[in-house]
Amino acid sequence: MQQDLYFFGGGKAEGRGDMKDVLGGKGAGLAEMTNAGIPVPPGFTIATGVCLEFQKEGGQTPKRVTESQVTYLARLEELMGKKLGQADDPLLVSVRSGAKFSMPGMMDTILNLGLNDESVHGLAKKTENPRFAWDCYRRFIQMFANVVLNLDKDIFEEVLEELKKARGVESDTDLTEEDLTGLVDTYKQIVNDHAGQSFPQDPSVQLAMARDAVFSSWNNPRAIYYRKQNKIPDDLGTAVNVQVMVYGNMGDDCATGVGFTRNPATGEKEFYGEYLVNAQGEDVVAGTRTPQPIAGLEQAMPEVYRELREITTRLENHYRDVQDFEFTIEQNKLYLLQTRSGKRTGTAAVRIAVEMVHEGLIDKAEAVLRVPAEDLNQLLHPRVDPAKRPTALATGLPASPGAASGHAVFLADDAFKQAEAGKPVILIRAETNPDDIHGMDAAEGIITSRGGMTSHAAVVARGMGKPCVAGCGSMRVDAKAKQCSVGDTTVSEGDWVTIDGSTGELMVGRADLIEPEIGGEFGVFMKWTDEFRKMGVRANADLPRDAEKAQSFGAEGIGLCRTEHMFFGEDRIRIVRDMILSAGEFKNLEIELNAAKSDLKSRVGAEKVRVEERLEKIKEAIKEPSEKYLGSLSKLLPLQREDFKGVLKSMAGFPVTIRTLDPPMHEFLPSAQELSVEIAVAEERGESSPELDDKKALLSRVEHLHEQNPMLGHRGCRLGVTFPEITAMQAQAIIEAACELKQEGHDVFPEIMIPLVGTHKELENQRHVVDQVAKRTMEQRGVEVDYLVGTMIEIPRAAITADEVAQSAQFFSFGTNDLTQMTLGFSRDDVAHFLPEYIKKGILKEDPFISIDQIGVGDLMRVAVKRGRSVNEKLKIGICGEHGGDPESVFFCHRLGLQYVSCSPFRVPIARLAAAQAALMARKPAEVSAMA
Repeated sequence: MQQDLYFFGGGKAEGRGDMKDVLGGKGAGLAEMTNAGIPVPPGFTIATGVCLEFQKEGGQTPKRVTESQVTYLARLEELMGKKLGQADDPLLVSVRSGAKFSMPGMMDTILNLGLNDESVHGLAKKTENPRFAWDCYRRFIQMFANVVLNLDKDIFEEVLEELKKARGVESDTDLTEEDLTGLVDTYKQIVNDHAGQSFPQDPSVQLAMARDAVFSSWNNPRAIYYRKQNKIPDDLGTAVNVQVMVYGNMGDDCATGVGFTRNPATGEKEFYGEYLVNAQGEDVVAGTRTPQPIAGLEQAMPEVYRELREITTRLENHYRDVQDFEFTIEQNKLYLLQTRSGKRTGTAAVRIAVEMVHEGLIDKAEAVLRVPAEDLNQLLHPRVDPAKRPTALATGLPASPGAASGHAVFLADDAFKQAEAGKPVILIRAETNPDDIHGMDAAEGIITSRGGMTSHAAVVARGMGKPCVAGCGSMRVDAKAKQCSVGDTTVSEGDWVTIDGSTGELMVGRADLIEPEIGGEFGVFMKWTDEFRKMGVRANADLPRDAEKAQSFGAEGIGLCRTEHMFFGEDRIRIVRDMILSAGEFKNLEIELNAAKSDLKSRVGAEKVRVEERLEKIKEAIKEPSEKYLGSLSKLLPLQREDFKGVLKSMAGFPVTIRTLDPPMHEFLPSAQELSVEIAVAEERGESSPELDDKKALLSRVEHLHEQNPMLGHRGCRLGVTFPEITAMQAQAIIEAACELKQEGHDVFPEIMIPLVGTHKELENQRHVVDQVAKRTMEQRGVEVDYLVGTMIEIPRAAITADEVAQSAQFFSFGTNDLTQMTLGFSRDDVAHFLPEYIKKGILKEDPFISIDQIGVGDLMRVAVKRGRSVNEKLKIGICGEHGGDPESVFFCHRLGLQYVSCSPFRVPIARLAAAQAALMARKPAEVSAMA
């Protein structure tokens, strides 16, 4: 029989710390701490499976759970010696969420549950602190109304702000008992007016409604969005933790706070966190009051501080990881409310992993597995150029490292919309709340005027790897007017601003940013990854500077050098256009010429004379297009040779895969629409000139080259088959560059990749051209160069017939961008119109252009690997689509047995780490499971 509820209290818990699947992270932590003798307020946890049943049954909690809840509440009441909400001495509880994976602020919490119009007097009498009792009651009404009854919390906040203004006070703590009593009456009236019901007075009804609201919050928009962004499955559910309330807001001998055993932003080994005297936990994380650094607690409450340090150090050593903890001090007695592995920035994750290895807490393998591969992206954020640093307008707290510039925006919706339109934005808020998650994700960085280092903005920004400045108190934010001000300076929506999350500074204007480099703990950590990984990691790079950057990040070669990107320079595009415009005419005349030559062999007499005359006319006609076409190729040859020489030299000692020309010809030509308009305007003006005639000729050729579906048209190897001179020119440029570099003493390893192959005959045709040119060039140069010829597997037919294709290929490289496009039938350019709906409705789990569709596209890859190696055991196989930098795709490639992945230069460290983790996961599954 399944167990739905788990009790903890009295020094013993029914659950354990390794039961996160059942108890959620928070519940498992509470059970573990209770069993370890740590002071934890008692309570019980309702299992995650109940949440899934609740969702399945349309928002109804199973009857058996409700019945068990009555039993468990009675156990809690017996332990505490009082009943929930009893009039003279009420037991009060908190109701909190807690999923397997930490989702800070994404789901809901209710505090002070059990208060009503009678028990508030009992609490006042028992504590001899009426102000405290009424403060708890007004907080409870506001939270319950917002979380359970779905009322806008701003309605209550506005009333509170008006009251403080009327009383001439700054803080909630300055309001009197009479003020709070009146506020409770006002809050209850708001509930009655907006919810259409009176505030519930029965504590058991309150508990049932709160429990169900927390279960419902598993599927609120921000939780769904957070899971999507962090790849957390939707079918886990949340537990509900019902826990006895302890109070940090009873007076000056009370406090509440949150902390980390190490700095979650930098990784420094320091006791880190914040606290507030005479406050509840929501005050710290909500940012409504700016808290004090936790170090100040040592002077304010030295005994409690020492106990807190001792307990949290024990917790870190026990879990062998940084702990994120919440605590409350009630009348100088310490209680731990939560512990969990702390969310941290990529910078902190790397430093902590390295230092914990040096401290003997974990080994290298565990360190490598500890850091999420995607988090390394945070270490690659730019910083403000110190030589050109703008003057700081204001300074707050350095909540999340890195610098960012963007247009100022003041609403999350505006941030999301403007970012979608391609504008970089900085989100400026008084404080953020969970409803801002989409805008925070879209922004380049976040700055708030209120809140501290553990506020919502700080925690979420660190998790996203975005720069954040919090608690910038001198900045006044007016979200309605869409502006903020510091002194006499006003920043309005659209103005450029820069924030530095490492220093806490806000600067007006757009700053110059400097790209980061690998070094220090990061360098040590990346060397460890290379000790474990089996796959190589290359970069997609088209220029020497890109190759150099990739090599600085640890790339072991280039997996994709796109030659077409070299053609768009101003000194080249005209040559390329001349080549294109003359190529078709030259090819048609060449076909006629060959046909005439063949025809001539069978003719005699007068017929032979006629054919000879036609042959001479064709020879004359072909001269000009031949000179233009072949002349253009001869002009491009030295340019391409220097291009390839630069890339090969920058990656000397490593293989460089160079793809021959891939895109359709029309991409190098101007728009037919633009040309038509220019011609029409010129003719309307009565103009007549050779330039106009050239434009008309160009328009004719552009229209002739137009294709209804160019991505499936005359491109890739099809260009090389119909225009072998282009393939020959590129092959000659590659081999000549390699020969020259070898003569200069450089080790170079060019790999020539033929794109868009669908049949083995296409590859045979193109390889023959390459091999002929290579042989001739090396003989002329007197140099032998090791080179390979292979193909991209990007057409489903090539994957299915890989055993045939492999007979002519020395390597395969999966072009997963096009392979995904052709397998799913999705146009990369148009899929954005419907793909979000597909993901939202669960038709697709995630964007297949970001992470490999392992069932469909992945199965084609499996087939290609198996069949290709069945005829060529030495066949080198890699991947060069952008999926090569996606950790999940890297794991998949490791399982397939690929030799390497290739990705953009800035994702090389991510791919290196993912490859190491894939190897470790395959080798040590038990260890991975234990650390999950």
